Amino acid sequence: MTSDVARKTAELRQKIRYHEHRYYVLDSPEISDAEYDTLVRELQAIEAEHPSLVTPDSPTQRVGGTPREGFQQVRHSAPMLSLDNALNEGELRDFDRRVRDLLGHEDYRYVGELKLDGLSLSVRFRNGVMTQAITRGDGEVGEDVTENARTIRSLPLHVETDLAEFEVRGEVIMSNRAFSRLNQERETQGLPRYANPRNSAAGSLRVLDPAITAARQLDFYAYLLLANGETILDSHWASLERLAGMGFRVNTARALCGGLDDLDAFISRWREERDNLPYEIDGVVAKIESIPQQRQLGWTAKAPRWAIAFKYPPRQAETVLENIEVQVGRTGALTPVAHLRPVTVSGVTVSRATLHNEDEIERLGLAIGDVVVIERSGDVIPKVVRVKEHAEGRRRFHMPKQCPVCGEGVVRAEGESASRCINPDCAARLKETVLHFASRGVMDIDGMGDALVNQLVDQGMVKSVADLYQLTLDQLTPLERMGKKSAERIIAGIEASRSKPLPRVLNGLGIPFVGERTAQILADTFASLDTIEAADADTLQKADEVGPKVAQSIRSYFDNPRNRALVERLRAAGLTFTHEPPKREGGPLAGLTFVVTGTLPTLSRDEAKALIESAGGKATDSVSKKTSYLVAGEAAGSKLEKAQSLNVPVIDEAKLKELAGA
Repeated sequence: MTSDVARKTAELRQKIRYHEHRYYVLDSPEISDAEYDTLVRELQAIEAEHPSLVTPDSPTQRVGGTPREGFQQVRHSAPMLSLDNALNEGELRDFDRRVRDLLGHEDYRYVGELKLDGLSLSVRFRNGVMTQAITRGDGEVGEDVTENARTIRSLPLHVETDLAEFEVRGEVIMSNRAFSRLNQERETQGLPRYANPRNSAAGSLRVLDPAITAARQLDFYAYLLLANGETILDSHWASLERLAGMGFRVNTARALCGGLDDLDAFISRWREERDNLPYEIDGVVAKIESIPQQRQLGWTAKAPRWAIAFKYPPRQAETVLENIEVQVGRTGALTPVAHLRPVTVSGVTVSRATLHNEDEIERLGLAIGDVVVIERSGDVIPKVVRVKEHAEGRRRFHMPKQCPVCGEGVVRAEGESASRCINPDCAARLKETVLHFASRGVMDIDGMGDALVNQLVDQGMVKSVADLYQLTLDQLTPLERMGKKSAERIIAGIEASRSKPLPRVLNGLGIPFVGERTAQILADTFASLDTIEAADADTLQKADEVGPKVAQSIRSYFDNPRNRALVERLRAAGLTFTHEPPKREGGPLAGLTFVVTGTLPTLSRDEAKALIESAGGKATDSVSKKTSYLVAGEAAGSKLEKAQSLNVPVIDEAKLKELAGA
């Protein structure tokens, strides 16, 4: 190999990177697609003849390799926190007032940015070369999607910079044009349309085959530059300019605002012009421009105090309610679903919307054939808001007396809004139960999705969640879209789930009204599944936040012989049935239970809860007779009214600090 070949290769890469930046970042191409393809093919030919010249940041390495078996988890260099929301002008002004007070009335500026409706991504670079891409995950730990991120053309693989190591955070989105093309392709293939660009972008980034991600034409917009988990510059605006200068796509629809009036103008402008954008937004993000001031304002446990997301109100459209069908969930609840004449709402075609229950249909005065107003709440979830016009020949909806899936009887218990299928062996209930049991945050059986669960139930291989622990490699491998490696991964996930802690097992049982938090409280209080199973309703109510309704639901579940038999099968499968409650150290608030509500003068709710727990107390979310004190701030609302009705003592932040010895 001569030096001329190496030089030619380097020149080609530099030229291709230049044209990629012009096309995918600046939207200002200088050459045709055919000319660009010729350059890429020339580079591919040289690299094929001289494999030693191939580098990880070569433009030819954006898509390559075989589909992976799963995603590894990676801890972030610094938490990727979510933002608090302002839903109206008043809440935005309240945020500005808190900023002004906390900064001691010193001057400050905002940076206004569009709130792109996508998926947050952290991308790491070393010596100018992209080395890793990580999803937001839970904010502390995300998933390594490096190979998929490489396929995003607006995300540079190589950056000219003097920074040895740095990290760029941004938003991965799917443009309206790419989303429309994707749905057209799915219709051609006889597949259902995707609901919205955000979910499509998130799903595309997490598929196991990078070639599929590449075909979805995602974009990456950078908004933060870090090194060692810290911001590099003292100005957020300067950081955005630096990112743009480094070759990253940074949204040009941004503004440096001198104060709240300028920020209001920015918000109003893009509220009017959002329909002209090539992508979906659901609001505007406002950040304090000065990084030292950001540090002075600090963070709560979940969000920075120096930024807020102003959410635009949902957008609405009119259409016709063509039919109402019923879906059956894992608890047997029958949910009516509106089938609508397809209508476009903020760039997304909507044809279905939830109606929740019979009471909601009655409240709306809704009948089949009516003209209705729908909206996408948060620009994602469609719902029927009201009836616009009653149609002639309209048909009233009545909840079926038999389950539409299994044909068994349907009942509606007194005091409940939902009608339920009473057949525990109903296929629809079973499928939803298995999906819940295997889901993330419950038993975490990776790969146990709709397609596989449908096959397992329809073929009679799984008749309860306990049957998952009897599945073998030979049973899974022949199934549709299931190879040996995928089957091995699922079997490994099932095996790993045997050691999940008791709160996960309790949540996985699908007991009505027992979700993640209640399952944790029950495990902490009673320490074993056997104790919970044997407890009467009065004993169960000794657990925090467990009232008569939840206690009776738990009791009814374990009174059912089928459920007790399932528990025994799970015991035989080796699942965890015991739990070691957290040790509570003594402190001035030991034995006391607090509820925090409203806006406190200096503490966020999470900080107040942390103070309570550090002093030995318990912090819960609902007021009951067991509540020792309600800590009430500004705009306390319904929790204050309930506390007063139950004669629960009400205190302020100052009194809480005094009791805690802070």
